[in-house]
Amino acid sequence: MSTTSSPRQSLPYSRPASPHLSRRTLLRGAGIGALTVAGLGFGAAASTARSPAVLAADLEVVTVTTTSVTLSWVTYAVASPGPDGLPAFTEADTEVSLGPADSAGPPPLAHSDPTPRISHLVTVSGLEPGREYRFEARSAGRRAVPTLVATRTPASPEIAGVVRTLVPPPGRFVGTVAVLNDTHVGEDRHGLLFGDFPRAVEQEPGLPPFAEVMLSAALAEIGGHDVAHLVVNGDLTSEARPTEVRRARELLDGYGRLGHEYSVTRGNHDRPHTPESDPDAGYDTASPIPGTDHFDAFGDAFVPFQTAWTRDVGGLRVLGVDSTHLDAAGGVISAEQFADIERTLADEPDRPTMMLAHHPVTRESAGTNVGGPGFVLADADAQRLQQLHASNPGVFLMLAGHTHRCRVTRGDTNAAVEYLETGSGAGYPGGYTLLHLYTGGYQVNFHRTASEQALRWTRRSRFATMAFLPEYTLGTFHDRNHVVLRDLAGLA
Repeated sequence: MSTTSSPRQSLPYSRPASPHLSRRTLLRGAGIGALTVAGLGFGAAASTARSPAVLAADLEVVTVTTTSVTLSWVTYAVASPGPDGLPAFTEADTEVSLGPADSAGPPPLAHSDPTPRISHLVTVSGLEPGREYRFEARSAGRRAVPTLVATRTPASPEIAGVVRTLVPPPGRFVGTVAVLNDTHVGEDRHGLLFGDFPRAVEQEPGLPPFAEVMLSAALAEIGGHDVAHLVVNGDLTSEARPTEVRRARELLDGYGRLGHEYSVTRGNHDRPHTPESDPDAGYDTASPIPGTDHFDAFGDAFVPFQTAWTRDVGGLRVLGVDSTHLDAAGGVISAEQFADIERTLADEPDRPTMMLAHHPVTRESAGTNVGGPGFVLADADAQRLQQLHASNPGVFLMLAGHTHRCRVTRGDTNAAVEYLETGSGAGYPGGYTLLHLYTGGYQVNFHRTASEQALRWTRRSRFATMAFLPEYTLGTFHDRNHVVLRDLAGLA
């Protein structure tokens, strides 16, 4: 076995207001956040006199591949108040014990680093596919414990202390596609739901803008994974201001060439804007949308409004869809774009095809996201798109961002398609997704961006929106890491 550890190392996101985000939903989320904070010993009723000096908490089994396991946790100074209304973090050492679950005795020490850190991110590699491993993470001699409800179910690996590595799909390995979404370049306040509520989390003084920190670090990591293609699935910018679009394009062009090494879809934050929406933004310096009073800086730099595109990635057809309104957070697909999508699929209905749009398309997603049905793709368009999936058997995966969560939802037709929402890049859970393609299926892995500054921001962003959104965005172990068996023999 071998291990890697993060370097020394702290809000989730702003989005347009949604009338479907009910007071009941918000209060329920606030209650979960309060319970999480209180459970860590940070609540007003906590007895600091009885609390340990260091608490190792927020344990998460972030990534599990066929041969590796990545664990994450944070160390807190329980008896000390923290700035900005956040708990106080403290540095400690990093230890992981891990070994086969069927071996006698406790698992052996697999990683030990005395370097003081706040964010602990350790990958243990060299494992066997499909084998169970017992593990324990520690700092300052204290066992790291999970705190999110999603990580505290009886079946969760964080509670059981046992995790099984994945079994790769059968057949020949073809290549890897990276997915990054909700990077929000230009955003400076994180965690707003509507107006100025709740209180946003901001970057620490003197540090670079958090969105640029997260995007730059993710691109650097993705570049080290031998990726065939990167897709950025919407909300690349905060509000598609020309300066934000230029900066986002500059960062992405440092990774590769648009249409070759990477492709981009548009999210609701990237939609065209009117000059009146922000008189100082310079929206009217961009190209106008005919017949409207909107201007499209994003379209000038990337893809025109309501335009689909296709890429050939080693025999895989990648089909990107623009699902954005002119003035709303929810999604729509124009009749003209639908016609283009239908023609593209009809040309080769059996060709292995991965589709992506920023907005989720299933009714399960409509009913489970915090923004409600109005926040995802309009139902009529969603059902029409899913019918296209059912009648074009080559389509096997539909990707979405927008909700910032890792989540697999059920489709509404008999189409053999996985509907996958991938976690946010700009804030907690703070990472990107890799899709490893084989002729017999594909493997999904979410990775937390691991640079020092990225982990620093991710631990701060965990406490945005009253500490509710981590419960919502992390998803289950299966949502983040799984294998789907599928005949993809058409891939080169």
